[in-house]
Amino acid sequence: MNTTTQKNDLIFSYSSGNLGEAKSLFTSMYLYLNSVASKKASIFDNLLAKNFEDLEGIKLKKIKFSDCIKSKKPSNENVKSKNNPLENIIGDLKNINWKSVYKGFKEFSIPVNDKDSVKLIKMDPGTAVPLHSHNGKEYILVLDGSFCDEYGEYNKGDMQINDQKIKHNPVACNKDGCICLSITENDVVFFGKFGSLLNLFTFIKSFFK
Repeated sequence: MNTTTQKNDLIFSYSSGNLGEAKSLFTSMYLYLNSVASKKASIFDNLLAKNFEDLEGIKLKKIKFSDCIKSKKPSNENVKSKNNPLENIIGDLKNINWKSVYKGFKEFSIPVNDKDSVKLIKMDPGTAVPLHSHNGKEYILVLDGSFCDEYGEYNKGDMQINDQKIKHNPVACNKDGCICLSITENDVVFFGKFGSLLNLFTFIKSFFK
């Protein structure tokens, strides 16, 4: 599921303005952290902009480059805030009030006006998530550190896309752990020895969203 085509589709949808609030935030962070993905987005932006030239009834306006430059130069602090889409919404990651789910695993829900759920996940070194799948797609972006699963190792700026066909057991790297931005379209489905109990907990928890 985690293919270049799916990643390109996500970037193109972002450039087209066809994503919801959660996936727009997720994709903007992906482009912020991943220079290769950012270059692809620029190509898609140019292709889509080119289409405007073929539209009838719309007059193109000639402007000078100076018209696009603000007279007041922003401070370095403001530039950083605007450049990082996530920090622009929730502030510095160091100041987040994490909620502990179980030992070594914390999360922080980001409020968005969207049917998709978007969260920050923090895993201490060596912490694992039980074998699971999803009823919908799951998008994971590594913001710091790294994790690995049955399909490879994912470092800062890497994205993973999974669906109900994928079962995986993510484990945070032993050195630094990891912080990830995650979107889930539907509930998690757990497997293994405690799968039934965890699924029951997830079902009950859904009533309190």
